[in-house]
Amino acid sequence: MQQPLETTQGNYRINTDKSQLQLPVIHRYLSEDSYWAQDIPVSLVETSIEHSLCYGIYHHEEQVGFARIVTDYATFGYLADVFVLPAHRGQGLSKWLMECILAHPGLQQLRRMMLMTQDAQGLYAQYGFTVWEYPDRCMSRRIGVPYSDMKNNKA
Repeated sequence: MQQPLETTQGNYRINTDKSQLQLPVIHRYLSEDSYWAQDIPVSLVETSIEHSLCYGIYHHEEQVGFARIVTDYATFGYLADVFVLPAHRGQGLSKWLMECILAHPGLQQLRRMMLMTQDAQGLYAQYGFTVWEYPDRCMSRRIGVPYSDMKNNKA
């Protein structure tokens, strides 16, 4: 297990210390405000955090952003659940977060890092992410029901 990393910029700090993550902030954003995880149960957010390299962005002691990387630390990483709360946008925090993620010592040997986004292609393109060059090779399998069905006990 690697030691948590931390860096500061003005009144903001970014770190990888999971003990500082504020689960209610993360869960509320993902379940209520994100387009990709509407109604996700808090237990699934907890499990996803447990099994990922996580980054928190903090303004003083308040968590204002988050990202996680699902990785084997050897060949592959998947960037997920990236957000900055609306009140803190427009200050370069997402760019700073990407710089911190891509500089992580444990991710330097990865052959590929992937992500999916509906609306932030411009941000990620600045850091070398491109549309998949071989779309005929990339496949996915959707498993399970939407989180809203789980929430309403329809599963």
